[in-house]
Amino acid sequence: MRALPTASYPADLDLDYVEFYVADVEATAAAFQSRYGFTLAGCAGSAAAGFRSLALTQGAMTLVLTEATIDDHPATAYVLAHGDGIADIALRTGDVTAAFTEAVRRGGRPIAEPAAHSGKFPTVTATIGGFGDVVHTLVERSANAEDRLPVGFTPLAATGTNADAPLLAEVDHFAVCVPADELDLTIAYYREVFGFEETFTERIAVGAQAMNSKVAQSVSRTITFTVIEPDTSADPGQIDAFLKRHGGAGVQHLAFSTEDAVHAVRTLADRGVQFLSTPGAYYDALAQRVAPKAHSIAQLRELSLLIDEDHGGQLFQIFTRSTHEKKTLFYEVIERIGAETFGSSNIKALYEAVEVERLRSEDAS
Repeated sequence: MRALPTASYPADLDLDYVEFYVADVEATAAAFQSRYGFTLAGCAGSAAAGFRSLALTQGAMTLVLTEATIDDHPATAYVLAHGDGIADIALRTGDVTAAFTEAVRRGGRPIAEPAAHSGKFPTVTATIGGFGDVVHTLVERSANAEDRLPVGFTPLAATGTNADAPLLAEVDHFAVCVPADELDLTIAYYREVFGFEETFTERIAVGAQAMNSKVAQSVSRTITFTVIEPDTSADPGQIDAFLKRHGGAGVQHLAFSTEDAVHAVRTLADRGVQFLSTPGAYYDALAQRVAPKAHSIAQLRELSLLIDEDHGGQLFQIFTRSTHEKKTLFYEVIERIGAETFGSSNIKALYEAVEVERLRSEDAS
């Protein structure tokens, strides 16, 4: 596909909400509340309607969890194919009709035409296909601070572990795995259809395994996709394993930003969230590579936090251990102090930690 200029495309795309399709909406919501500190904010649907949804909020984030109650709801097929996972990354824009029309003109796959929804906060939505089975609902809503829930949701009295002092602030990025030879096609699709910009590229080799990665970001820089494909010239590894277990392209992990990684990770661990460990040798050599500005090396070692530095500043990051039945989806906690990239110097340590988990799960199966 030929590249199209971004100047004529709406540059106001922001992240609106992230929707998961799940097998058990109550259990999943309870885990997000008790472990990650999200607040239950709204509900939608019923058994008769064919689905049940719960909306949770924290910081600037809104997560939607949807469980199908009938066979022909799209969540049924999604969960059967992939298990629980991210199915809709909704994008907010000032003019859904214009954005949808332009996206389709540029080659976007139309899923649902623009539709107006009345109510206390009138909303316009439409849906465009993304990667794999993931779609993007375009959302046009008022600027009212109360208007955070998707169409059809009834607000609920706030309940959650961390409603008054958010532990996690925003979605920092989505890590997306795609089959070999689809990396460039996926990046091109987001450039041409949504006006995203390619901002970073690298090949990462760890032992006999390797992967290729590129980053696509919205013009506003509020939506970031780190897209990864396996390098078929190397041995199969964790990206190949994800694609096999997940059943094609999908979100491998969701990164949550925080203002204090040490406090956040320690709190999450106390609540039962398990994180991948980092070899002690990483910290033995750390002082020769970078001097942490916000946290001590002892604190980083204690919590297995990684640190990296780029032209803009530093970042601290860590992955959770996957609790997914297929060992696919997991989460990342990341603190940025000016850093704009994604921890390239940490990729080897992160990759090796995930590889240990992959081999352990295969031995147990």
